[in-house]
Amino acid sequence: MGKITGFLEHPRVLETSEAPRVRKQHWREFTPSLNDGEAKTQAARCMDCGIPFCHGGCPVNNVIPDFNELVYRQDWQRAIEVLHATNNFPEFTGRICPAPCEAACTLNINDDAVGIKSIEHKIIDKAWEEGWVLPQPPSRQTGWKVAVVGSGPAGLAAAQQLARAGHAVTVLEKNDRIGGLLRYGIPDFKLQKEHIDRRIEQMRAEGVAFRTGVLVGAASDRADVTPVHVSVEQLQRDFDAVVLAGGAEAPRDLPLPGRELEGVHFAMEFLPQQNRVVAGDTLALQILATDKQVVVIGGGDTGSDCVGTSNRQGAAAITQFELLPQPPAQENKPLTWPYWPLRLRTSSSHEEGCQRDWAVATRCFNDDGKGRVRSLTAVRLEWKDGKMSELAGSEFEIQADLVLLAMGFVSPSQAVLDAFGVEKDARGNARAATEGNAGYRTSVDKVFAAGDMRRGQSLVVWAIREGRQCARAVDEFLMGASRLPR
Repeated sequence: MGKITGFLEHPRVLETSEAPRVRKQHWREFTPSLNDGEAKTQAARCMDCGIPFCHGGCPVNNVIPDFNELVYRQDWQRAIEVLHATNNFPEFTGRICPAPCEAACTLNINDDAVGIKSIEHKIIDKAWEEGWVLPQPPSRQTGWKVAVVGSGPAGLAAAQQLARAGHAVTVLEKNDRIGGLLRYGIPDFKLQKEHIDRRIEQMRAEGVAFRTGVLVGAASDRADVTPVHVSVEQLQRDFDAVVLAGGAEAPRDLPLPGRELEGVHFAMEFLPQQNRVVAGDTLALQILATDKQVVVIGGGDTGSDCVGTSNRQGAAAITQFELLPQPPAQENKPLTWPYWPLRLRTSSSHEEGCQRDWAVATRCFNDDGKGRVRSLTAVRLEWKDGKMSELAGSEFEIQADLVLLAMGFVSPSQAVLDAFGVEKDARGNARAATEGNAGYRTSVDKVFAAGDMRRGQSLVVWAIREGRQCARAVDEFLMGASRLPR
């Protein structure tokens, strides 16, 4: 590496953020990328460790030591070439990926990991600023046509790779805008939608066609999408291959007494509405946290997003419940490295104001006498040997004007999978292997599956990986061989 002793000389420096009291007043991103000098210093901390475990930690297998070296030498144009070689959308991962690569960093054994995510964030932001991110249209067209169902990160990655291989690609999205859960689900303060829009323009220039407001496989009475129905038979007739790349959209419910009360909502009823409002839409009946006592059930990223959104809407108070016990502030690194560790994670949304409570189970939602939720009754739990039991006498009641269920997702859309008739695994995902000649192919001829549709709820970086690999599998299916990278 350029600075052999850099990891001994330089501490890790985090990206700066606006103060919570300031950033709660708007919906924009509040964490700018590092400047050139800061990025160079952080890249100098890369250890030349011999076996870069960060590769194994990164689902898209980013060539991390190489782009760190290039950033240290301030060779930014080659750095973005290396980054784009494995990752179609580093502006997404550089903002919302939890960075499993950093958990696997060799320096993380006994020190702070190299700031890989912040370096990636800087590389792609500089590349856009300098005009280095350009369309890459194919030199020739193959004549094959591919439909991609779903425009989240898996669908977009598959579509871009297939278009660059020369296929005519059409992306079908049920919502009114492209982006899937990146568009409607991730708050704008974590990912401004301009990042999606400029990638869409790049992909259009590469030959990808986008159709929004299209429901595949079944009609719908949803009021928030244009009711255009495309049948499975039509797709199989008009296209030579179909990629199913929808998100895991079936949320885990909490079927308790009072679940039907007004004011008890899934997180994915609440979050997309605010995305639409930020985009300029007018909603007649938006779910709002303004001046309310908010309880978020679920301690993951979606729950954290509900906290940050509720803070910006002006909630009176926010409490977040987690079923599991509070994790340790610091993981046992000799035991967990290089794997993703269990430790307490405090998000930027938590910093803005939230009371967190662990090992709590909800028993019921209580009525105010008018059909609205007034409070919820919960009980504390004791965990032993991985099993939970209720603590006697620990039942309590907490005021709740708005309850948001953020307990994860159980499966992708069953309507789409059933319409295609693909074989499913035990969790309701499309069954498709990732290796061999039948990689990413479902049980139905010409139909492939990738991302959440195949593996279930997962990270944006896994979606991009699966989209890229699925694209190669489709290219091999159509052409007999593929030059696309896996």
